[in-house]
Amino acid sequence: MKILDHLEEWLITFLMGGATLIIFVAVVHRYAAGLPIPGVQDWLLALNLGWAQELCIIMFVWMCKFGAAYGVRTGIHVGVDVMINRLDDKMRSKFVIIGLAAGALFTGIVATLAAGFVWENGAHHWWLSLLGMDVGDLPEGPTTPDLEWPTWMVYSAVPLGSTLMCFRFLQVLVTFIKTGTLPHHDHGHVDGLEEEVAK
Repeated sequence: MKILDHLEEWLITFLMGGATLIIFVAVVHRYAAGLPIPGVQDWLLALNLGWAQELCIIMFVWMCKFGAAYGVRTGIHVGVDVMINRLDDKMRSKFVIIGLAAGALFTGIVATLAAGFVWENGAHHWWLSLLGMDVGDLPEGPTTPDLEWPTWMVYSAVPLGSTLMCFRFLQVLVTFIKTGTLPHHDHGHVDGLEEEVAK
């Protein structure tokens, strides 16, 4: 389980850091290419960074889908629980279980529907080709405008992220049934920083 947790965290970190770096380079390139510096301006104008915006959008979509699953696991996912927290423990437990089960059901349905969409959007053609099977007249599916990547690969964020989120809801649900505790994130705590003890 720890491997999945670390993989999830590293993926989110990579996507966020990578997208930020690409945006920074693209903006600097855009403004620097407007400076009338002989030789440098021509070199910068020859560089094509038209794909940067599309790649950043794709990276942020993937980050959001996996970030939502991370949020469920760590207790930072948005939730409105003011009324539920005012109930007695027995009633509160029932509503928490219903809420977590509903979250798992919803994300499971989204993952299933999205997987069907991705499959029909060209994944079936790719997998059959990979396995050396006859694709017949199956369409390859559309591609993205700038990067010309198959859109089914881009859209795979939805079934993969939703499946992981469904798993996280079920994980939290099982833990809550066993221990009665939910993951809680202290917004005032920063990992890696030790609190100074007053002397």
